[in-house]
Amino acid sequence: MAEGEDMQTFTSIMDALVRISTSMKNMEKELLCPVCQEMYKQPLVLPCTHNVCQACAREVLGQQGYIGHGGDPSSEPTSPASTPSTRSPRLSRRTLPKPDRLDRLLKSGFGTYPGRKRGALHPQTIIFPCPACQGDVELGERGLSGLFRNLTLERVVERYRQSVSVGGAILCQLCKPPPLEATKGCTECRATFCNECFKLFHPWGTQKAQHEPTLPTLSFRPKGLMCPDHKEEVTHYCKTCQRLVCQLCRVRRTHSGHKITPVLSAYQALKDKLTKSLTYILGNQDTVQTQICELEETIRHTEVSGQQAKEEVSQLVRGLGAVLEEKRASLLQAIEECQQERLARLSAQIQEHRSLLDGSGLVGYAQEVLKETDQPCFVQAAKQLHNRIARATEALQTFGPAASSSFRHCQLDVGREMKLLTELNFLRVPEAPVIDTQRTFAYDQIFLCWRLPPHSPPAWHYTVEFRRTDVPAQPGPTRWQRREEVRGTSALLENPDTGSVYVLRVRGCNKAGYGEYSEDVHLHTPPAPVLHFFLDGRWGASRERLAISKDQRAVRSIPGLPLLLAAERLLTGCHLSVDVVLGDVAVTQGRSYWACAVDPASYLVKVGVGLESKLQESFQGAPDVISPRYDPDSGHDSGAEDATVEALPPFAFLTIGMGKILLGSGASSNAGLTGRDGPAASCTVPLPPRLGICLDYERGRVSFLDAVSFRGLLECPLDCSGPVCPAFCFIGGGAVQLQEPVGTKPERKVTIGGFAKLD
Repeated sequence: MAEGEDMQTFTSIMDALVRISTSMKNMEKELLCPVCQEMYKQPLVLPCTHNVCQACAREVLGQQGYIGHGGDPSSEPTSPASTPSTRSPRLSRRTLPKPDRLDRLLKSGFGTYPGRKRGALHPQTIIFPCPACQGDVELGERGLSGLFRNLTLERVVERYRQSVSVGGAILCQLCKPPPLEATKGCTECRATFCNECFKLFHPWGTQKAQHEPTLPTLSFRPKGLMCPDHKEEVTHYCKTCQRLVCQLCRVRRTHSGHKITPVLSAYQALKDKLTKSLTYILGNQDTVQTQICELEETIRHTEVSGQQAKEEVSQLVRGLGAVLEEKRASLLQAIEECQQERLARLSAQIQEHRSLLDGSGLVGYAQEVLKETDQPCFVQAAKQLHNRIARATEALQTFGPAASSSFRHCQLDVGREMKLLTELNFLRVPEAPVIDTQRTFAYDQIFLCWRLPPHSPPAWHYTVEFRRTDVPAQPGPTRWQRREEVRGTSALLENPDTGSVYVLRVRGCNKAGYGEYSEDVHLHTPPAPVLHFFLDGRWGASRERLAISKDQRAVRSIPGLPLLLAAERLLTGCHLSVDVVLGDVAVTQGRSYWACAVDPASYLVKVGVGLESKLQESFQGAPDVISPRYDPDSGHDSGAEDATVEALPPFAFLTIGMGKILLGSGASSNAGLTGRDGPAASCTVPLPPRLGICLDYERGRVSFLDAVSFRGLLECPLDCSGPVCPAFCFIGGGAVQLQEPVGTKPERKVTIGGFAKLD
């Protein structure tokens, strides 16, 4: 029973030792210098926060051509760690420059040396190539002398050496051979001693007797970090420079205005952060192990996928080879058939010419026929023979080969194919699409348009994602609504919420996968449902002065002769013609919104709404008005009516002229045009590309907006005791274009003033 317990105890101890050994071996990677791949010896902290041995750093600077920037050689500790027996073998083979050459270099002004004028016009900046991050690090003028030693890393390396017994026991440096094992170390003497040698070199009653013994070590460190510039102990930490500083560094101009804290505060803050991060990592070991398993599974999938990709490429290339081989065989067969045909024709021509030789073939037969004396028989035989002889004579006179020996018509032009094969490469995912902001807008529906960059691989289809930004954020990742497999370069998002802000993005997809997302585009939807209507010029419209488009969504006012005659009578009496165009839909409830674009070159245009009955009554009878100050908005802009009238006006118009909008003093504005004491005075603002009109029938209010940014321009009261119609007034030349609806509108039947119309 006791033997079983002892065996379990021994097994548990061995398992613990194995775990400790494994963890120490894994930690050894953090303790290797990136230059010599050995344990750090007097590591220096580079500005990029990486570490490197001091001796290795000097060697790297020497290879870069910097001499005299490795710090003060006398400051190198004379400890066993710096002796040739324990230094890296590479460093023992390094040849140092001769003293006379160093003197010549120093006198010529190369490097930093005692006596050099520090206020030189062109101080040399030392560039150190960091072997860890492969970046160039600036060390300043002082080179390695301006860097701190990483004493914490030295202590970790020493503890690691003691735990794994790297290098065996530390021997006394002052014993006669064979040396004994060291039992003490002295920081002041920078050496290790056995008991007898320590007593011998630290005699009682001398200054050395006050040296405090330490544990034997291969690397002697100072008691604390010293400032490289002033050789004083560092007491503060500069957050701006992220560097430890001493008391003298604090008062220097270099750190003027920087955030400097005591080193104790920086120590506590960094220790708390490191402890918190380490606690989180140690508390999520299961997550780390799960991610390791996931990465290992990813590695296996990568190996399998890579092999499949190789096989697919090989199969495709073999397919190309098979197609080429098949094409080669067919082309060679065509050449072979052409060659055989030509050879047959040339052989027949040779046979014909051989028959023309004396005594053979056709000539011999003709000679024999000429010997015939019977005239009828001769005529019978010679008739056919004469035709053959005539053809042979003609062939002789116009000799030429029956077929050409050249095969130039069988040449192949493979330039395009060779270029395609040369450019044959793996298919790349599409690049991020570019949103066409000129064609993308939100009205009754949202229309999104995009295009691919010029040199982007093609996309088979697109994915459009959108979401509202004015809703409360839900916990967790942001949720997007998607429209998958969109063909073409535009998409229509139906039934968006009114008065909302949507953010949209799109990305392409092909056989290689999904590409990057486009930049987000934000679109404001109208504040109310969109009202669809057409222009009706029957009320107050003159066909001579108004031209309505065939689709009844645009109108243009042509001044013509009446305006010229009015200008002629300007000094005696001016009769200006006012032309009005109404919408064919009347609003009787709810909120409605529509938008239009006014030509900036228009002389005077009024856009707004009014009671249907009042509009018909005002403009059906007398279109010409005897007053240059006539205004159909009943006082919003004209100031002609009595201000004491409390009744709501039947009209509400926004006055536009010569690319400007007149904001009258009698209406309130949402654009910051009102002061604390009351409405602001009349002023003008630039005409936006599109104007929006929002009618709230229940509240009796009309708002005029910038239809692009939905910034409020003007808000007016309105008498909504009856049906209200959109209206447009023209004085002089002008043009108005209603904004086209995005979606296809259904057929609807409307009734205005007893007339029925079917769209």
